[in-house]
Amino acid sequence: MHFPRPLRPSLKWILAVAMLAIATPRMAQAEALLVVEADSGKVLQADNATMPWYPASLSKMMTAYVTLKAVKDGRVSLNTLLTVSPTASSQSPSKMGFRPGTQVTVDNALKMMLVKSANDMAVVLAEGIGGSIDGFAGMMNQTAQKLGMTQTSYVNPNGLPADGQITSARDMAILARAIIRDLPEYEYFVHIPSIRFGRRITPNFNKLIGRYPGADGFKTGFICASGYNLVASATRDGKRLIAVVLGASSGRMRAIRAAQLLDRGFANNNGLAWLRPSLGTVDNLVPIDASPPNLREEMCGGKHKRPASDEDGEDTVASAGSSSTNGEGGVAFFAAGLQAAMPKPSEMLAQAPAASEPVVVYTGPTKTGAALIAAVEADTEKMQPVKRGKGKHTRVTAKKPDAAADKGDAKSDKPAAKPVRHANAKPDSAAAKPAADKPAAAKPAATAKPAAAKPVAAKPKAADKPKADAKPAG
Repeated sequence: MHFPRPLRPSLKWILAVAMLAIATPRMAQAEALLVVEADSGKVLQADNATMPWYPASLSKMMTAYVTLKAVKDGRVSLNTLLTVSPTASSQSPSKMGFRPGTQVTVDNALKMMLVKSANDMAVVLAEGIGGSIDGFAGMMNQTAQKLGMTQTSYVNPNGLPADGQITSARDMAILARAIIRDLPEYEYFVHIPSIRFGRRITPNFNKLIGRYPGADGFKTGFICASGYNLVASATRDGKRLIAVVLGASSGRMRAIRAAQLLDRGFANNNGLAWLRPSLGTVDNLVPIDASPPNLREEMCGGKHKRPASDEDGEDTVASAGSSSTNGEGGVAFFAAGLQAAMPKPSEMLAQAPAASEPVVVYTGPTKTGAALIAAVEADTEKMQPVKRGKGKHTRVTAKKPDAAADKGDAKSDKPAAKPVRHANAKPDSAAAKPAADKPAAAKPAATAKPAAAKPVAAKPKAADKPKADAKPAG
């Protein structure tokens, strides 16, 4: 009697399963994910990459680009002194909280804006370069059009909620590539590990910096309507990738998502890239004509009395491990056995960042040597001693800026300028009350916790003012 031989999976069968995993439709997600090659713009993965989205503090990437182009063109210098206006001082946290009339250099304002995500410094730069918030927003929009960011429009330089402040993962990748391509001499601004102002040390809100191998940029963002956003880049073996994550559930999750995207992108080097269908270049991704999703309820509503922070529990890490949102599960699984094991993103991000010396920032003109030491001491002296609050210790600066100035990207629904609605988007004017990107590192003992400065800026029209329907993080 003849018995057939047991079936053995062949290489062709395994490859067929892998291809099927790629082609199988996925469930809709409240996230936009994109990873591209920095030099060529080749798309390695795209999920909702052209869905309109609220950029939050990712807007500051364009503020930095426009400012640094002005520096490169000789219109200003990094040593140019700018003055904090009442409008800048009145911005919601996160901010430095300087008094109106305080002067800072372009160099220091950029470092404070990109590391601490300081909303007041974004306005200082906007007014110094563009004359006003509206004038600078016009420059931002002209630059976006020139770069081919067809889904993006700006109303303010810091990403605080406003009708018409719209972008997409596609456009954020295009902007990141432009920074790398056009401003290589100033690119260090987007990967500073931490800054020190007086006694206060603020780590970069991008958790990949100092933890993920080769991480070298860019920026975080969060408001209730957008969820947690991150543009991140990393370089390995001469290959640089850019990952964009929009709408993650926490600061930790956006970093995990970005690490997963980068890991899979670098895995293309193992010779299996031919398994993936070509997605073309980022510039050729077709925009979606839709309104951006409003994640206010998921981020800040219901049981969330306060918006989720970067430290919102182990449940988000567990969900990351079981997530199939990458869309390449079959190929990633098949490739896993052909490459060296890498630490899980959650484990990597749980580690302390690599040791580094904080970059010193200060007020006043550019200083070096003994003058710089004196300036740091002077800024330190402006910080008042510990002041007891209800049930906890707080520290305040001499000025009493907003009460949570150390805790995030954004914290107010009041836009800094008159909104201009984007043609392809209908954002909910009640989008959300923004909250802060909260750094993972423990707050230093001397961390200043300022209280609110009296706003002086003109209020926007009632029709353009988003509603305050979510309590911000404290």
